[in-house]
Amino acid sequence: MQRASSILCSSNPLPALPPTSHRLVAPFQTRPTRPDSVPSPLRLPLARLHNYRLALPPLHSTVTEEIVETATAELGFTQVGYISNVHGLQGEVRVKPSTEFPELRFSKPGKRWLRQQVSGREIIQEVELVEGRGHPGQKSWILRLGGIETVDEARQLIGSALLVREEDRPQLEEGEIYTRDLVGMKVILKETGEPVGSVVNVFNSGASDLLQVMLDTSLDIVDSTGKPKPAGTRLYGHLVWIPFVEEIVPNVDMNRKEMQITPPKGLLELNLRFDERSKKERRQLEWKERKKLQKRLIAAKKKLCDLEQKHVFDGLRFGEKAQRSLLADQIVGVNSKLLQQALENVQIPSKRWNVTEMINALKARETTSTLEISEKCLVSSASKDKLGTHLHLQEKGLDLISKGKVAIALVVNDNGNQQGPQLASNPDLENSDGTEIIVSSSLQTLLCDDQRFVKMEDRVSVPLVLVCSAMTVQSLRTHFSENDYFGFVPEKVWFLEEEKLPVVSNSVEEEKKHKILMKSPWEILQLPVGSGGVFSLLSSNNVPENLSEMGVEYIEVCSTNPGHVGVNSLLLGFVNSWKSDIGIQIFKGGKDYEESFDFIFSTNLMTMLTKQIDKLQFYATPKQNSHVEMAGKEWVDVTPSSPNSYEFGCSIYSALKACPSNKLCIMEVTE
Repeated sequence: MQRASSILCSSNPLPALPPTSHRLVAPFQTRPTRPDSVPSPLRLPLARLHNYRLALPPLHSTVTEEIVETATAELGFTQVGYISNVHGLQGEVRVKPSTEFPELRFSKPGKRWLRQQVSGREIIQEVELVEGRGHPGQKSWILRLGGIETVDEARQLIGSALLVREEDRPQLEEGEIYTRDLVGMKVILKETGEPVGSVVNVFNSGASDLLQVMLDTSLDIVDSTGKPKPAGTRLYGHLVWIPFVEEIVPNVDMNRKEMQITPPKGLLELNLRFDERSKKERRQLEWKERKKLQKRLIAAKKKLCDLEQKHVFDGLRFGEKAQRSLLADQIVGVNSKLLQQALENVQIPSKRWNVTEMINALKARETTSTLEISEKCLVSSASKDKLGTHLHLQEKGLDLISKGKVAIALVVNDNGNQQGPQLASNPDLENSDGTEIIVSSSLQTLLCDDQRFVKMEDRVSVPLVLVCSAMTVQSLRTHFSENDYFGFVPEKVWFLEEEKLPVVSNSVEEEKKHKILMKSPWEILQLPVGSGGVFSLLSSNNVPENLSEMGVEYIEVCSTNPGHVGVNSLLLGFVNSWKSDIGIQIFKGGKDYEESFDFIFSTNLMTMLTKQIDKLQFYATPKQNSHVEMAGKEWVDVTPSSPNSYEFGCSIYSALKACPSNKLCIMEVTE
């Protein structure tokens, strides 16, 4: 295990970071940029904190030919990395790159510059790069600088930013753009020529870049309810996000420093909030919300203290307000009851059960009701000849649906899609690799298919729950709102973010507890728990109770894979006819049960499962995860060389153990 250099822990707010230069490709099949090359709007990546160490001593005079004050010369430089640590005993330093040209910047000898804090001022000093080489496996470079001969001299440079002259930037290929060249550009609506604002920053969201645009004019836009904005509303100073992709930003004129955009409906309004209440009323409401959050935070901290996870609160003592708020929100969001159950499962040695083996064992029991049907019978419009003796099951299921006795919970499989909310809400957009955005395309197909989904005339009676990743919750809300909820009643539709649990260390320390790992001082390292998390998610949002009040008797929980589409009227009729509590559809010879599933639960059993989380079984998978931790009074980042943590998972199939076999139905689909 290797530790990077420490970060000075200070109670003072950290300064804002300027955007880092990297390449973009236009027309905008955007090339993914380094994730550590663009700061997050809510937190400072750990690597960037090194650049703000306080009161570092100046370089030795033998190294320096010129010292330039940052205030007069910084605009002429570009940061290409920072010195993170010393290497060896000969005065070499280790550099973390923030450039797409590491070979050019770190292996070619010549002049470079270092930026440091000296007596409260930033200064830039010229140094000579003697030689450099890559550090295998560490994503860093080892440099020898002229005049630095000892470890002590090299240690004084830790935290310094490595700079080059802007005029030394490599010439890009046709269609490529440096990120920082976009900052300051005017943004104009292509259709009308109306000015929108100017680009103030560029952030990398994973699959593409996002432009942060400050509005400088009153646009003809509407509020989130579709009504015109209140008279006299000034939009100057508002910030909006615009994805930097060809469909939305078709034209960029570098000479005129302006770009034309064709935003989809609702994109510019997505980040704006129009509030007709007075300033005093808004402040009172904000004060009440803060008080509520404080109470929830106190309760959440107490629960984590009971689990001996006090180290999670360290980030609340320093950093900017937005960073502390981010950590507070995450602390409140930790499902401590679920975490405790998962930790208890880790303490009990057990073999992770196999879903296929479990289903085969259940099918072999005489008390389990089984049914084998053809895949052609799954659609609601299947002919009587195809259904044969199963026709009465189909009719029974359709009758229950039309009477509002069934609710559907769709677990949206977005395959880790990292597109921003604005992108995911438009089914016509594409990822940078040309593939369709999975979330919207799969849902669009499903929601518009009367043959394999709920018939349009029945949708007013059917409650719908959508479970998806944090990146797509807002996009789904927008997508449904723009399409009149696809015939569903808005009051009967829930949009829920998938359940997550913190990643914990796999080494038990003196306290005999697995520690929650931190992604940064202000961010808990968390991952989705899988399909089994739907039970706690429904419970925390009181969904089963609300459905019972609506008269719902069955809840179908299924993934959005092509083979499983709610609502499954045939399976529903099968479950109802046999008075079962669980019905499950499987494909003969199928193996991918975890990603593709279709369950029907009685409301009574679902209510029981949501109140008895201890019935669920969690498994812990050893994984290798980088993280940060507090060492003394300093934060250090930890890069493991072997699995150092447990990632928790829970399968929806674990619910089968909570149901007697005589209350279980299995419908096996053949080709």
